[in-house]
Amino acid sequence: MSEVSTTFFPRIFYRKMGSGPVAVLLHGFPESGTLWRNVWDDLSTAYTLIIPDLPGAGASELNGFVSITQMAESIRSILDTEGIDKAVLIGHSMGGYVAFAFADLYPQYVSGLTLVHSTPFADDEEKKETRKKVIDIVEKGGKDAFLRTMVPGLFAEEYVKQNNAAVAEQVTNALIMSQQAVVNFYRAMMERQERTHVLMNATFPVQWIIGAKDALIPVKKILPLTHMTEVNFTSYYRECGHMAMIETPLTLQKDIKTFLEYCYSS
Repeated sequence: MSEVSTTFFPRIFYRKMGSGPVAVLLHGFPESGTLWRNVWDDLSTAYTLIIPDLPGAGASELNGFVSITQMAESIRSILDTEGIDKAVLIGHSMGGYVAFAFADLYPQYVSGLTLVHSTPFADDEEKKETRKKVIDIVEKGGKDAFLRTMVPGLFAEEYVKQNNAAVAEQVTNALIMSQQAVVNFYRAMMERQERTHVLMNATFPVQWIIGAKDALIPVKKILPLTHMTEVNFTSYYRECGHMAMIETPLTLQKDIKTFLEYCYSS
């Protein structure tokens, strides 16, 4: 793994693999860059992949509070270090929030934007209150209990029944995250800005990956957004929850490759 030091973070680790045009894969919560392991081998046959561990996840260090905007700025530092001036940003869930922030701050870097079970909306008041309750539970020592309940809820119910080992592996991976990091990510998500204007102003194509059985991002909330930009790719996975890269990786990698081909051929 490579690393970079930024204004906000002493050490951000990231994987770099493959060759060709660049795609940046941004993981969600409570994951790390390894979330993409089921698709990175295939994608790296034709593209250069940059896969960070966001601060507090995986190998990357956490040094106090970090915002979604600061995470986006750390992605720019990685691209600058690698001499990359154009990339497609692929963000899952919280990683999508980071991708939206990056596209807002640095649109000149963006060749395309893929949102995997994500949204440009900010938390509403009800969601903020829920996050505050979770933060309180975690700060009182309930991190592991929270993650053991939360992670299976990311998957479609039928997938959990048929793939208990895969879900258990994700729970184990999540439990590695420190209490401070869990609190930090929840605060960052709770305080993020709404960025629907990124879609309205986009000069780059946008791709949406939607899970019909996603309990976190309802289909009816996302579908109206899929017509806001001039070029949209929308994939609707009928049996998928919030974790397409695990629940249906072959379909996801095929759809991402189709989008990448468009972004770099137009």
